[in-house]
Amino acid sequence: MDDQNKNLLLATGLSFLVILGWYTMFPPPEPEVTAETPAAETGTAAGTAAAPAAGGNAATAAATEEAEAPQAARLAIDTPRLSGSISLQGGRIDDLSLKDYRVSIEDGADIVKLLKPVGEPGAYYALYGWAPGTGLTLDAVPGANTIWSANAGAELGVDSPVTLTWDNGQGLTFSREISIDEDYMFSVTQSVENAGAGTVSLAPYGTLARHGEPEDLKNFFILHEGAIAMADGELAEVDYGDIADFDPDPRDGSRSQVTQVESNGWTGFTDHYWMTNLVPAPGQGFRSIQKWDERRDIYQADTVLPTVTLAAGESSAVTTQLFAGAKEWATIRGYEKGGIEGFLDSIDWGWFFFLTKPMFAVLHFLNGFIGNMGWAIIGLTVLIKVIVFPLAYKSYASMAKMKELQPEMEKLKERAGDDRQKMQKEMMELYKKKKVNPAAGCLPILIQIPIFFSLYKVIFVTLELRHAPFFGPFQDLSAPDPTSIMNLFGLLPFEGPAPESIMALVFIGILPLLLGISMWLQQKLNPAPSDPTQQMIFAWMPWVFMFMLGGFASGLVVYWIANNTITFTQQYLIMRSHGYKPDVFGNIKSSVKRKPKTDA
Repeated sequence: MDDQNKNLLLATGLSFLVILGWYTMFPPPEPEVTAETPAAETGTAAGTAAAPAAGGNAATAAATEEAEAPQAARLAIDTPRLSGSISLQGGRIDDLSLKDYRVSIEDGADIVKLLKPVGEPGAYYALYGWAPGTGLTLDAVPGANTIWSANAGAELGVDSPVTLTWDNGQGLTFSREISIDEDYMFSVTQSVENAGAGTVSLAPYGTLARHGEPEDLKNFFILHEGAIAMADGELAEVDYGDIADFDPDPRDGSRSQVTQVESNGWTGFTDHYWMTNLVPAPGQGFRSIQKWDERRDIYQADTVLPTVTLAAGESSAVTTQLFAGAKEWATIRGYEKGGIEGFLDSIDWGWFFFLTKPMFAVLHFLNGFIGNMGWAIIGLTVLIKVIVFPLAYKSYASMAKMKELQPEMEKLKERAGDDRQKMQKEMMELYKKKKVNPAAGCLPILIQIPIFFSLYKVIFVTLELRHAPFFGPFQDLSAPDPTSIMNLFGLLPFEGPAPESIMALVFIGILPLLLGISMWLQQKLNPAPSDPTQQMIFAWMPWVFMFMLGGFASGLVVYWIANNTITFTQQYLIMRSHGYKPDVFGNIKSSVKRKPKTDA
């Protein structure tokens, strides 16, 4: 076995093992199963988040439970991108749907519902209030069950804010103005006026409450789902299960973690494609709290702003923002440019963020220019190949020179006989004399590993790939190939295996098949190795990869096919320019006619 074959076999084996290990450790998740949401039960107990404590650095108070909560009036939310309502009980933003997104690509599929009121499974809502301080009791400030007043017929829209008011009957009048932009950002201005005779202190807060873990939680290592927070430039991502490891609050046994933010930050919850975040004004210090109430299985993300003290006749107001919507790159990037520090990091870019961020930015640009995400992926592949072309050129040129040295290397082997040390020494001298690097052939394969993983991350994590069509049957590049060899890719009158079944990994689609063929043709640029073991490994490798990657996102398989095609073309042309003419058809014929060698 010559050094070139050793290096190529080593690099290919390494690539195979890394990808196999990745696939084993982080298998693609099963497709989402969408079921109708049951109607809210009436007359049942429902948990609600309580107000955070105002004083000290204590964690937020435990969640409370109300029995047979009254059905309060609601204010409609209607914007070009959102629909829903605000409950006047607690002034909760607890009913929100995303008009631009549906739960599946099937005709008539429901739009995505992000927030749900108390009483529905998986209740999820935003709540605002004031925590009492000196001179006040809990019933003197608005909380989770306060019934607010609003103008009859008021509706929240892009150019029509709504105002809620509540008088505590003890000299304090509270108001809350809620407005919204054309995308997903709410602005909430909380104000209080002290018309009483004494001095009071109180602290404004915002809470995101989530009853239990989300039903569609994927628990996939490559993706973070759970609490997320930014504190003065430091990003914190905490899985739901890890919140249970926080220190217990001695008052109620809940688990919580408190972070003091000096000037810039935000906190909330992130799902695969959607998220909610409480965003105090830039420059505003606050306490960021992540919490879990084990008794009622309620997760909370809180922002508690500094306590304000009001003498008789004084008033105070504070404005914060609430993001509740889709994790669109361009939209979130716009908010970051508008002053929300590090907001783009709410998208899970992973360890290779220095690759995934620019890679997606280019992909997003190409998609906007071309108008098709599949062709954008192919365009990105071309750009990547252009960038790494200098290394590829050296590699393929070195491979061509190695082919030229084959006759001399065979002579060295004959002269050295069984003296391996002598053979290695003379081969190194030959490489040095001819200025050939035998390890150069490994570079293209090694470079592809982080690029492959980064693109896999981008395709899996980013919303823009969700339900992104290519052509024909490929209407969701974030999902596996929907075609199947079982029904001849749709030509026979019956359905192929379900995408989440084991059979779908056996009866693969047309994209994985093209992937295997492209890898096989790439191998045929060179004659098969003489060693029988190498012959067997190289013969099986394209088809192993074909089945192994068959369950991956079809966008990733499109990239791999395009990459193999470009690599084949580059290698063929570069090797010819250095005097070595690959005999592709001759190598195919030889591999077909060759019989396995057997021991005598």
